Formats: sequence, structure tokens, C-alpha cells
Amino acid sequence: MKRKQKLQVTIEKLAFGGKGLARVDGRVVFVENTLPGDVALVQIRKIKSQYAEARLLELIQASPLRQEAPCRYFGYCGGCKWQNLSYEQQLEFKRQHVVESLEHIAGVSPEVVHPTLPSPLQYAYRNKMEFSFTDRRWLTPEELQDERVKKDFGLGFHVPGSFRWVMHIEECLLQDEVMNGILRFTGEYFRDAGLPVFNLQTHQGLLRFLVLRKSFTYQQYMVNLVTFESVVDRVQSWVKELTKRFPAVVSVLNSVNRRFAQIAVGEEAHLLFGESVLREKLGDFEFEISADSFFQTNPLQAVNLYRTVQEFVGEGKRLVWDLYSGTGTITMFLAQRAQKVVGFEVVDSAVQDAIRNCEKNKIFNCQFVAGNVEKNLKSRRETPEVVVTDPPRSGMHPDTVKAIYHAAPERIVYVSCNPTTMARDVAMLKDRYQVVEVQPVDMFPHTYHIESVVKLERR
Repeated sequence: MKRKQKLQVTIEKLAFGGKGLARVDGRVVFVENTLPGDVALVQIRKIKSQYAEARLLELIQASPLRQEAPCRYFGYCGGCKWQNLSYEQQLEFKRQHVVESLEHIAGVSPEVVHPTLPSPLQYAYRNKMEFSFTDRRWLTPEELQDERVKKDFGLGFHVPGSFRWVMHIEECLLQDEVMNGILRFTGEYFRDAGLPVFNLQTHQGLLRFLVLRKSFTYQQYMVNLVTFESVVDRVQSWVKELTKRFPAVVSVLNSVNRRFAQIAVGEEAHLLFGESVLREKLGDFEFEISADSFFQTNPLQAVNLYRTVQEFVGEGKRLVWDLYSGTGTITMFLAQRAQKVVGFEVVDSAVQDAIRNCEKNKIFNCQFVAGNVEKNLKSRRETPEVVVTDPPRSGMHPDTVKAIYHAAPERIVYVSCNPTTMARDVAMLKDRYQVVEVQPVDMFPHTYHIESVVKLERR
């Protein structure tokens, strides 16, 4: 096998990460934008010792699983690579990814893995979207044929694999029609307003990002214009027209990011209209969300995720540890069924948010410990009945696993957004703990991402 070699392959299945998997002379070949059952002409672009990667040149025979994607940007945007699959098929593939990881890495039987819990909404499920301004607009083949389309302004998503080029977007099916209306209006307004777009090479200009947030509970919206310098005095007419056209907008801000890194987080925020926060409810709890707050982007499904964790933990627990507790959302759900919950979190600002969230919701049986999770676990002298852990994508540090072993809880509930690292950690625990059940939870329809909740019992 050689680079740039052309081959005809048949796609056997989807690998975690969303790429199609084929085999050529015993070597695995990963191919973007393919589905199981596709017969395709591909070109090898990268060869590794265990596998190769190829790009799709031509679809010779389409898989019977393929269906028409409803989004007009599908195939260019790169955000929803599974829109051309039925939702039922997406759920089954996601369960397969969880099963394969646990079976191959940790020796866990597939029978303990439940069917994937579907999202209440398959479209318009996101409560936050970030769009980038650009003076280097990437054009689709159709737009290249239209002489009226200009390349010096756009508002949308970065083209996959590129930080320089942005594809102009007028609607995204993952957000609702109010957010799409705000996106279109803002793009049209600033195309003609004369405010320059921030240029990534020269570091000149102003406009950087448009960040939209939605409260599903109260059907209200926050609009945040992120710029290189303050534009408070130069966008008053935009704010006035925006809030007139979209009366559900209750907050408009101008965040200022003077750093060269393309991050939609400001060093300072100026309130242009309304309130500085959005209010949202998850279950019985209410949260205040500021411009830069972390919050689950699929709030309706987040409630189902947290209730699954509640169920796996069980009733009437004396003491529960919540590792990587973040802003305390899982901790608060656990507090409803335990005498005491202790949350461990490395980010101090998240701990402060968690404390405020508990105070606001009159929860008084939670304690939070800031700092290195591994070190703080070693210093505890108490014995929890249950440990809940929700680590980052990289999984738990080996020292955290050792600390859990030392604490010897009756039960561990592992929440994960990465089946591979989850299976690795479960394998480290399996000498003392047995996997009882696993619930995959679909937080991001039309993508390969999958959340999982694993219940482990002490042997």
C-alpha cells in the first residue's frame, strides 16, 4: 500500500470518531464521509503501522442506510456528519461503539449495555451556539457560480481542518428558529455596518464571534457580540433593532477579547441591554448562566443523564463522593438522595459557581473541595458508600483510580463522554469491581459523540 494509491473498498462499519472502516489485505483503512455498505473509490493519504487513512473520491454504490440529509450545508460544514442516517440507526451505532470499547478493552459482556437513551429533540436541541466572523469567506460550489456572493465577509462556522476559512451560515438545524433569525439579522447588519472583521494574520479589526444562548425553560435568549476592542458606542442601532425584532432577547452583551487566540470568551463584558444572566432549570433546580458559563448544551437530555446517575447511585446513601464535580449540577441531583455529598473539582471558579448554585437552590448537604482531585482524595479519612466520577475525555488519572481502590466504596458510578478511556478505566477497576449495567445517553444527535453511565459494584 502506498500514499496516493487508489483503491476500491467496501465499508464494513463505523469506527468511533465517525469514520467508515474497510479492510484491504488485512489492514484497516479509515475513510471519512462513508457509511457501512458503501462501495467506494478512495485514495490513500496516510499510512501507519496498524492502519491507513483514505479520502473518498467516488461513491460507486451507496449504502442502503443512506438517506437525504435535511441541512443544506451537509457535507461542507462537518458538524453533523450523521444527518444522512436515520436517528434509530444512529442510536444503534452509538451503542455498538460503547459495547466494542468495553468488550475489547475491559472484557465486559455486551448484555449489560442497554439501548441508547434517545434525545427528546433531534433538532433544535442546543442552547448555545458560537459563530465566527470572517473576512475570508469559504464558498460552496454553488456560491462560486454566483457573482453576487462576496468573499470579504461572512458569519458562520470554520471549514473542517481550517482556522482561516469560515463558511457563511444562514441557518443551523441544531438551534431553533429564533436563534436562526438572530444569526441572519446580525450577519446582514454587520455586512453593511462598516465595522471591520478581526483578521487572524494582521491582528487588525473588531468583529470576532457571535454567541447565542437560549433558556429552554423560559424561552428567553442571550446575544453576545465578541470583539477585539469595545464597540459599545458603535452598535447601539444593532441592539435597538435586534431587541425590537426579537422581543424574547432579554440580554445583549459585548465581550472584549484582546488575545490573538480564537476563543469566544471575553476578558471583560459590557451589558448593552437587559440582564447579565439567563435563568434555566434542570429538574427542580434553577441556574443563572452568564456569558462565559459552562452549561450542558442539550439541557432536556442533561436531565435524563442526571436522573440516570441518580438511579444508579440509589436511595438513602449516607455519603457520596462526586469527582470532577464542575459547577455542581450532578452533585445537586445526588443531594436529593444522600445525607451528604462531597464534590471534588480542580477549577476553583467552578467550585465557587457550585457553592452559589447550591445556596440559590437551598441545598445544604453538599460540600466542595477545590484543587488537585488525586491529592485531595488521598487526604480524606471518611469512607463513601458510592463514588460518582465524571472525568474529562482523557479519563481518570491512575492515582485517582488508586484512591478509589483505597476508599473501597460499595458502588462506583462512572459518567463518560469517551467510550475508549472509560473502558480503560473500567479495566483498571475490574479486579475489585464488576460492571452491572451501562446506559448510553445520546446528548448530541447527528454526531458520533456518546455519553455513557456505568454502574460498578464491589465484588
